[in-house]
Amino acid sequence: MTKWLSTEQQQAWRGLMHLTSQLQTVLGRQLQDDYGISLADYEVLGRLHDGPGDGLRARDLGATLGWEQSRLSHQLSRMQRRGLVEREECLTDRRGATFRLTPAGRTAIEEAAPGHVEAVRTMVFDALSAEQVTHLAELTGRLVSHLTDVDRTGQS
Repeated sequence: MTKWLSTEQQQAWRGLMHLTSQLQTVLGRQLQDDYGISLADYEVLGRLHDGPGDGLRARDLGATLGWEQSRLSHQLSRMQRRGLVEREECLTDRRGATFRLTPAGRTAIEEAAPGHVEAVRTMVFDALSAEQVTHLAELTGRLVSHLTDVDRTGQS
């Protein structure tokens, strides 16, 4: 038998879904309009920029992003065609590939990061007190941990 969400749970769930959708839309538009890159581009570029200097294996990059392999593969192919990332076959595993930033990719993330951070601060953190930011960090951490457990075991 289905255990339906309470009114408060429905309100929280719908609010969370609406918030994430709005943030992705607004932040994606800001990055596209100001820097010519998508939010997905920014996420990949940021992970590669902050990763080890010799690049990241595709599977490790996908894991840090929480993306399915097909989504990552299509995204990396588009970025490679645009000259933002480069691919190198993995010497230790013929099935694997390592990706790293090109000079154009490094320039793109370094130019976009300050404006993106300012947009995030304006849209999210300026509306919250320090205590609310702490609570938000705790809640998101707890939910991510729970999702990881559920995904690993297949049950809640």
